[in-house]
Amino acid sequence: MTSLTARLRAVRDRGELALLIGALITIVLAIGFIALAGNVLEGDTQHFDERLLAAFRNPDNPERPIGPRWLPGTAMDITALGSAAVLGLAVAAVAGFLLLQGSWRSALFVVVASSGGWLLNSVLKEVFGRARPEVVPHLREVMTLSFPSGHAMTSAAVYLTLGALLMRIAKRPLTKFYCMSAAMLVTALVGASRVYLGVHYPTDVLAGWLLGLSWALFCWLAERALERRAGLKRERAKAQAK
Repeated sequence: MTSLTARLRAVRDRGELALLIGALITIVLAIGFIALAGNVLEGDTQHFDERLLAAFRNPDNPERPIGPRWLPGTAMDITALGSAAVLGLAVAAVAGFLLLQGSWRSALFVVVASSGGWLLNSVLKEVFGRARPEVVPHLREVMTLSFPSGHAMTSAAVYLTLGALLMRIAKRPLTKFYCMSAAMLVTALVGASRVYLGVHYPTDVLAGWLLGLSWALFCWLAERALERRAGLKRERAKAQAK
């Protein structure tokens, strides 16, 4: 009994440490976003943004991006992975699967984390009101404001949330690492494609990554805290029953 109690305490301590580390990372990411947003508003990043956008185009013809002929089409396909339609279908499919499995709390977690990311991005775009870059011709039609990048932020929020969910289901450490690595790779590619297509400044994408990751972590912390609280209630109820 003593050994079992010690193990439970060790697991609880590790859970508390994970929550603390997650909270610290979330705070650091949020501070990074605030600092970046301040520099963008003051115009300190404009020269860097414009030079990097121009670097992805042919100097003699800005309408032609650098790289092999297949790369622009591939960038179009990749950027679609961060669109509202694709992300919405992915969230709906995963949430439906979880509901059918009886995991209503996980389904709610996925829906809240994803929809909250979309709402937060829409509000911040209006707050900052940064126009789309005009340094090079856009290779894809855009209609919304520029900062932060909606594709970068929402893909980070959705794919990292799904990656975290798969990590909890996976049992082997290598599988857990694979799940999160795949989610991070897709998020990185979606953001990079926005710059390559000329529809976002690099700082728009960086801000989207910072915000999306911090939002995903915040939702994960909230979900873990609620789960932990429910577990403690069950333990107390069992102790009182004895």
